[in-house]
Amino acid sequence: MFSSVKPYENQRYASLKKECQRRKQLFEDPLFPANDDSLFYKSRIQGIQWKRPKEICSDPHLFVDGISSHDLHQGQVGNCWFVAACSSLASRESLWQKVIPDWKEQEWNPEKPESYVGIFHFQFWRFGEWLDVVIDDRLPTLHNQLIYCHSNSTNEFWCALVEKAYAKLSGCYEALDGGNTADALVDFTGGVSEPIDLTEGDYITDEAKRNLLFERVLKVHNRGGLISCSIKAVSAADMEARLACGLVKGHAYAVTDVRKVRLGHGLLSFFKSEKLDMIRMRNPWGEREWNGPWSDTSEEWQKVSKSEREKMGMTVEDDGEFWMTFEDFCKYFTDIIKCRLINTSYLSIHKTWEEAVLHGAWTRNDDPLKNRCGGCINHKDTFLQNPQYVFDVKKAEDEVLISIQQKPKRTSRKEGKGENLAIGFDIHKVELNRNYRMHTLQQKVASSIYINSRSVFLRTDLKEGRYVIIPTTFDPGHIGEFLLRIFTDVPSDCRELTLDEPPHTCWSGMCGYPQVVSQIHILTAAGLKNQDSQGGADPYVIIKCEGQKVRSSVKKNTVSPEFDMKGLFYRKKPGQPIIVQIWNHNLISDEFMGQVALTGDPSDRQSVHTLHLQDKGNRRSNDLSGTITVRLLSSGILTNI
Repeated sequence: MFSSVKPYENQRYASLKKECQRRKQLFEDPLFPANDDSLFYKSRIQGIQWKRPKEICSDPHLFVDGISSHDLHQGQVGNCWFVAACSSLASRESLWQKVIPDWKEQEWNPEKPESYVGIFHFQFWRFGEWLDVVIDDRLPTLHNQLIYCHSNSTNEFWCALVEKAYAKLSGCYEALDGGNTADALVDFTGGVSEPIDLTEGDYITDEAKRNLLFERVLKVHNRGGLISCSIKAVSAADMEARLACGLVKGHAYAVTDVRKVRLGHGLLSFFKSEKLDMIRMRNPWGEREWNGPWSDTSEEWQKVSKSEREKMGMTVEDDGEFWMTFEDFCKYFTDIIKCRLINTSYLSIHKTWEEAVLHGAWTRNDDPLKNRCGGCINHKDTFLQNPQYVFDVKKAEDEVLISIQQKPKRTSRKEGKGENLAIGFDIHKVELNRNYRMHTLQQKVASSIYINSRSVFLRTDLKEGRYVIIPTTFDPGHIGEFLLRIFTDVPSDCRELTLDEPPHTCWSGMCGYPQVVSQIHILTAAGLKNQDSQGGADPYVIIKCEGQKVRSSVKKNTVSPEFDMKGLFYRKKPGQPIIVQIWNHNLISDEFMGQVALTGDPSDRQSVHTLHLQDKGNRRSNDLSGTITVRLLSSGILTNI
């Protein structure tokens, strides 16, 4: 996850710092100057003064008494989402030490005052790479108070400086107004964010579903992921409205702990083993808490032993942090964002994922075969004019995680607000040997939502086979860059399909060029011969054509298998038949069960055939036990299938 880091805008922290120390002058960042262009892209606040930390207090530090999620307070822009993400980050040492690199070297050192030259650097994951962002420490203030994110301690500055670096990356401070926690969590970790709508999922009434979600949230938390949640505001009046229960609408909360809490006292709690699913959150305002069951002063805490309370870090201050049962959480909160750190290390005790990362783009071209911005599946004429990526699922069934992220757009006075496109993707099951782009729709097995957020995520279970992902914008004609990430249990060999048909080469004249394309879909077989004492068989199919072959997976213990597998063949000699064979899988040597020969003539109007299995070679006329049903499509135009 922590790969090499690239200096943002080619500003190198170490050499800039050395140069300032040599000249004995404080760093002033020419790329993010202390003026209104760095603050706003459309509005204005009068009387803002940019001050260095030493002008705000006498003894500035990056950290006072370490880093914690209690350090943070929201400023005057609507950036609770960013503060919530920072709160989550502060609870994970391994993660914040990546975002705030060599913090000891960056910290103010009273013993070496000459080492301070007003320069800091922070690291964020953007669009597939870690960027090192350099800033000076001039911060916007009003009446000597920081106007944006600030700390409980007036002399602690880590959060204000991280926010400044993030604002520089985004274009200006105002660009952080009303942003998205999911984006910040990904930028802090390089993880994959999965938003979940708690109202749509019916988690309040469906206990089994709620328990499963809790286990997933607990797993993300225990494996070092970051989690945030909120209550949807339906109208502008709803924004930051406080409910009777103490929670605030339209406001991002950081989840700071998830655990099963043991009820009861002493030995009884061990033997009774009653546990409650609990979740702890923090309000970025640093005050205003939940006042329902299990709130700081509620009587429910009597049910929990003193040692268990201490383990949970239970306090009774209005510090904005509070516990709830997961059931109450699902009742009041409408959205939760899980940012998983996808583990790709083979040295880990946890599940290791295989990751494929591909950069792509939606581009415009008048030639339909070269156009790559066809819009979503509603636009049937142009949908397949999008980038296409093929990947394999090599297990009988595999959990697949897919994330598509559009390139973040900067917001500035010159360029205005950087708006996201509405994006999403569909997954289609295709022939086992497809190496060229799809030109007709095939079976859709999964699709993401379409939304104008920076990234879209899907977790799905897929059966063994070959699949094509088609990332699209919602409407045709929109252009932009994207990053596709696919996580599977075994390598998926994911790659982009760029060619429409087999290429013409210098050998085509001598060896011939395909004249016909044929797609064979093996549907089912029936009445196969019993091969074992239990009265079953373990059949599989092989399709052969002009020296190429495709093999299905083995169907266990059946004489009427449903194969549902496809092969695609570009044929130079259309006169030669396509052979479909059924074999029985044995431990020592597989056994032939029968075959059929298909002509695959483009003029054949009947596409579905049910045929009797026959023997090989000269004994071909002999019918064997069983039939096979296939669908065969052929065309003399190679881009028709």
